Amino acid sequence: MLFSSIPFLYYFLPCVMLLYFLAPRKLKNSVLLLSSLFFYGWGEPKYLVLMLVSITQGYVFGILIEKFREKKLSKLFLILSILFSFAMLGYCKYADFFISSFNALTGLSIPLLKIALPIGISFYTFQTVSYVIDVYRRDVKAQRNYINLAAYISMFPQLIAGPIVRYSDIAAQLENRTHSLSDAALGVRRFVIGLSKKILIANVLGELVDIFKNSNEKSVLFCWIYAIAYTLHIYFDFSGYSDMAIGLGHVFGFRFLENFNYPFISRSITEFWRRWHMSLGSWFRDYLYIPLGGNRVPLGRWIFNIAVVWAATGLWHGAAWNFVLWGVYFAILLVAEKLWLSKFLEKSHALGHAYVMLLVVISFVLFDASSLSGAVSTVGAMFGAGGLPASSFEALYYLRSYAVVLILAAVGSTPLPKRIIERVRGTKSGAALLNAAEPILLVALLAVCTAFLIDGSFNPFLYFRF
Repeated sequence: MLFSSIPFLYYFLPCVMLLYFLAPRKLKNSVLLLSSLFFYGWGEPKYLVLMLVSITQGYVFGILIEKFREKKLSKLFLILSILFSFAMLGYCKYADFFISSFNALTGLSIPLLKIALPIGISFYTFQTVSYVIDVYRRDVKAQRNYINLAAYISMFPQLIAGPIVRYSDIAAQLENRTHSLSDAALGVRRFVIGLSKKILIANVLGELVDIFKNSNEKSVLFCWIYAIAYTLHIYFDFSGYSDMAIGLGHVFGFRFLENFNYPFISRSITEFWRRWHMSLGSWFRDYLYIPLGGNRVPLGRWIFNIAVVWAATGLWHGAAWNFVLWGVYFAILLVAEKLWLSKFLEKSHALGHAYVMLLVVISFVLFDASSLSGAVSTVGAMFGAGGLPASSFEALYYLRSYAVVLILAAVGSTPLPKRIIERVRGTKSGAALLNAAEPILLVALLAVCTAFLIDGSFNPFLYFRF
């Protein structure tokens, strides 16, 4: 079940909210857990078993880690839990990738397992792993209530598309949280905005991306239109889902951390990754980069640490070599900035912005590629290689057709709209106008999104690969 679907919006979510707010305080986590299991099992009930096994081993090992800490068995239980989690993730997500890579390297023909990827497995695996590590580090106490831990890991607002919520951030909220009409209203507002970003911007840009891929009249201009459209598409899709998750969290009394902070205004790749998918970046920093030694090691070891972290980051996004190279691409840029480029970028904000946007757009061509040769071909065509014409009738036609949404997406990816609203709200009359107009606008946005969904408009789900 997807957030951007009629069954979720008009059947599942209203029923869950009704049951949740009617339930007494001590049963609210049970309602969340049962509704999350129903949500996850809607499409493929058999994958519920995998998620429940993951939750159960995290629960058991968390208690064992805490109980046997003085006997120094806790490290063994930690290792067993991590190995179990990543073995399950590796089997489901990466087995065929490793087999096909091995076949290509050796010339053998080992048959693929053809395992269907359980949706959201990367997200709930990372949450389980971070929980047991935090228990081992004594950052949190082991959760004795199975329902509370299961509700945390399986919570449907963030289960299939993030952000990656750490147990330490919401442990107290699982035990005791407050609910109010104002919080629920704030959550609904954030959810509708996220839904609108997904359906009205990301999905429309996704149509343009598909048009390019199916076109027989490619040109340099069309390649650039595609690359920019895909970059904005994935930003609005991913940040839209994060907005919806954060909004639903507010409705149910949780405060999830922000996941995006206007990454396209960055002046360096280092800054870009502080603003893009922040929950994933901080997870790899705290649970892989720092344990490897971080930057408090000799230069060669630091470069190795960066390479490992970013190869893992790329592989997390998908079981294919283009994702690994996408991660290594950013590792090279981050090392280059640290050693040489930062002093040049600091001299000009305009140069920094242009540099970031150019390299990020190129990176997402690699991210979206079905093959490495296809990525090289498209990037080359963007710079005149491959003998393509500079422009074409088709490129100009679709540029005119999608110009409005491209401009709206470009402006909407910056803080400008928020600053304008804050300035208007800063005046008494402006605040009164916004307070009156906001509910009407939100209802209108929800109605338009509903119309798009009923019409059967393009509505992809990008996170199957995660």
